[in-house]
Amino acid sequence: MLTEGTYPHVHGGVSTWCDQLVRGMPEVGFHIVSLTGSGREPVTWELPPNVHRHTSVPTWGPRPGRGRAPYGRARRRFVDAYERLLLSFLDPEAPCDFGEALTELAVLARDGRLSAALRTETALRSLMWIWTMPHLPTAAARPTVHDALTATDLLEHALRPLGTRISGTSVAHAVSSGLATLPALAARHLDGVPFLLTEHGIYLRERYLGHRREAQRWPVKAFMLGFYRELNSHGYRSADLITPCNRYNRRWEERGGADPARIRTVYNGVDPAAFPHAGPEPGTPTLTWCGRVDPIKDLETLIRAYALVRAELPETRLRLFGPVPPGGEAYRTRLEKLAAELGVTDGLTFEGRVTEVWRAYAAGHVVMLSSVSEGFPFSIIEAMSCGRTTVSTDVGGVREAVGDTGLVVPPREPEKMAAAALTLLHDHERRRRLGESGRQRVIDRFTVRRSVDNFRTIYHELAGAPEAYEPTVETVTDWTLELRDPWYAAVATDGPGW
Repeated sequence: MLTEGTYPHVHGGVSTWCDQLVRGMPEVGFHIVSLTGSGREPVTWELPPNVHRHTSVPTWGPRPGRGRAPYGRARRRFVDAYERLLLSFLDPEAPCDFGEALTELAVLARDGRLSAALRTETALRSLMWIWTMPHLPTAAARPTVHDALTATDLLEHALRPLGTRISGTSVAHAVSSGLATLPALAARHLDGVPFLLTEHGIYLRERYLGHRREAQRWPVKAFMLGFYRELNSHGYRSADLITPCNRYNRRWEERGGADPARIRTVYNGVDPAAFPHAGPEPGTPTLTWCGRVDPIKDLETLIRAYALVRAELPETRLRLFGPVPPGGEAYRTRLEKLAAELGVTDGLTFEGRVTEVWRAYAAGHVVMLSSVSEGFPFSIIEAMSCGRTTVSTDVGGVREAVGDTGLVVPPREPEKMAAAALTLLHDHERRRRLGESGRQRVIDRFTVRRSVDNFRTIYHELAGAPEAYEPTVETVTDWTLELRDPWYAAVATDGPGW
C-alpha cells in the first residue's frame, strides 16, 4: 500500500479508509510505503499484525543514494532520458514518451544515482536549453538560472520515491495519484508487478489549487504542474485497475487518459454501528464541522457563512472539531483573525481532536462541509449514519454521497451556504426527515463491509489467485445481519480521530 502524507502518520479520511482496508483483511499481508516530508514524522496509528513492514520514504531531508553522479556512457544515457522527460511535458508537440523516460530514470534511482545526476551542471544546462526554446510559452517569461535551480530542486525531491523497490510477488496499491504512484509505476514496468490505483481526491486538481499560493515565479509553477499532469496521465494509462470512490473521479480519470474498461467505482464505507443515531439535538442552534484544519477545507467560507447565520439567529454556535496538522498553525491563526473581524468569536469554538467522532456530529443540528476539493467524504457519510442532515459544497463525490438527504451548495459562496443552513435550522420537521433518510442511505449503500469485500475481490483478481473471492450472501443482501456481524470488531470503529 503506497500513501502520500496520510496513513499511518496522519489521522483523517483517507487514513481511516486505509486502516479499515488493512484491518478488514487480516489474512492479507501488507507492506506500507508512506511518502513523508522529513522521514521523522511519528506513526500515529497502531498498525495491526498483518502489516508486516512499514517503510517511510522522505521526499525532503538529506539527499538519498550515492553522492557521485554517473559519468561517461551512464551520464550520456541519463541526459538523453532526462531531456526526453522534460520535452514530454514542456513541449507537447515533441514526440517523446514520458513513461519510457521515467522508467529509464527509475533504473538510475534504484542504483542510488538519480538525485546526484539531477543536480549536475549538465542537467541544469539541458533544462535551460529546452525551457528557452523560442516556440515554448515559457520562453516569453524569460526563465532565469535561479528559476532552473528552483525547478530542479523541486523535481529532484518529487522523484525520490522512484527508487523505492516493491516485492515482485506483491500487488502495488497506490491510494492516491501523483508521487505515490512512482514506486508502483517502476515496479510495473521493470518487474511486472500489478498496479492498482485508488483516488479519493483529485490529485492533479489539488496541485493546481495549491500552486496558486506558492511563491515561485510562473515558469517554475508551469514546470511542476506540467510534470504532475504527465505523471497523472501516465498513472491512469498504466494502472491495471483504477478504483475511484465516486463517479466524479471516474470522469476526471477518463479525461486524463484512463481506459474506461479498467475503471471500477468502489464507494467508501462506514460502520453504522460505530456511528449510531445521534439522538436528541442540543438546546442551542448549533452547526458542526469535522476534519483537518487545512486550507483545502476552506473554513474561511464556513466562518463567513456562520457570520451571516448569526445575523439572523444570534444564538447560533459553530463548533469545529479536528486537529491542526503540523505546519497548519498559521492557517488556524488566520481563521481566528477572520472570526474576530466578523465579530463571531464568542460563538465559535475550535474543539480539537475527538476520539469518538460520532459525538461531534451529535453536538449540532446540522453538519457542515465547506471543502473546495473532496473525494467521497467520510465526514458526510458518518454524519448521515448518525442521523444528522448536512449542508455540503458540491465538490467531488459529495452529491453522490448525499443524494436527496441533505443540501448541496456551490463552493466558496458563503451566502448560499448560510441560506441552506438557515433553511434547515428553521424547518425542524424537514431536518428530522432528512436525517432519518440519510442514515438509511448509508446502511443501504455505504458500509465498510461492502467496501472491503470489493477490494478483497480485486486483490484476488490482480494477484491471479486460482479462485476469486466471492462475498457471502449475508454481506451483500442482509444488512440487518451484517450490522451484528462480529467482523466489525476487528475494524477501526472509532472514526478518524479528528
